[in-house]
Amino acid sequence: LSNASSPQPHQFHLASENSMAQQNPAQARARIEGMKRQFEQKRQIEESLSGIRNKIGVYSGKGGVGKTTVAVNLATTLANDGAKVGILDIDIDCPNVVRAMNLSEQPLVGEDKKMLPPERFGLKVMSMAFFQENEDEAIIWRGPMIHNAINQMLQSTDWGELDYLFIDLPPGTSDAPLTIMQVLTMDGFVVVTTPQELAKVDAKRSINMIRKLQVNVLGVVENMSGGVFGSGAGKEISDELDLDFLGAIALRADYQDMSKPTSLLSNEVLDEYRTISEKTLAVLAST
Repeated sequence: LSNASSPQPHQFHLASENSMAQQNPAQARARIEGMKRQFEQKRQIEESLSGIRNKIGVYSGKGGVGKTTVAVNLATTLANDGAKVGILDIDIDCPNVVRAMNLSEQPLVGEDKKMLPPERFGLKVMSMAFFQENEDEAIIWRGPMIHNAINQMLQSTDWGELDYLFIDLPPGTSDAPLTIMQVLTMDGFVVVTTPQELAKVDAKRSINMIRKLQVNVLGVVENMSGGVFGSGAGKEISDELDLDFLGAIALRADYQDMSKPTSLLSNEVLDEYRTISEKTLAVLAST
């Protein structure tokens, strides 16, 4: 057969689409309607977050590395230095920001029916914890419910004008972090690890996920550094994956005091977070 008589690849593609539309018109209509809903959801979310200059995710490949502690103290440090900052706790299963902030106020509802985040230590705070009747109760949701809950929270919160919104994500590479990375236009992620080898492996997995979705990784923070846990994993990850090492946070007894974020209680901790915040903003400015 000559090339002139052979069907081209795009012809097969168009024929396949036309065939599906003819055979399954209901499915085709449902798919189009679903795309319209997704577009409208994203438009509403972008409108709700239009007053936010920078959106920074704080993320880890596994739980227990102190991701929430890093997010809260990093946000508090910037707020303490004069920036307008908010923190969004999107950890559906175990939302801990409200407890870490020692926050008792609930969101208010404005005239436009949007939620107004309560403020604590100069930070605006929104969390899934506000919608739990019992803090000890487990939230057992499948993927679609998680996706819908995140979208609803993003659409329904009035943050006002912010310099930075820190988003505390759940660990892992499944539905909740994936939803955030796909729905929001993120300015970058701070990845948290601890010195242990398994935490290092999982941090690298989370970095690879972020990169696959073509979002910036601002750098790596090593938490709980020193003492029995050792040190060095954060720098090793940064060198291996050509990332900025933002700094190490020492394992200290100061963190046992939960009355305030520790950066407001200890000058040594504040200095560590100031170093990390300065490096983070420098990388952010260069991207």
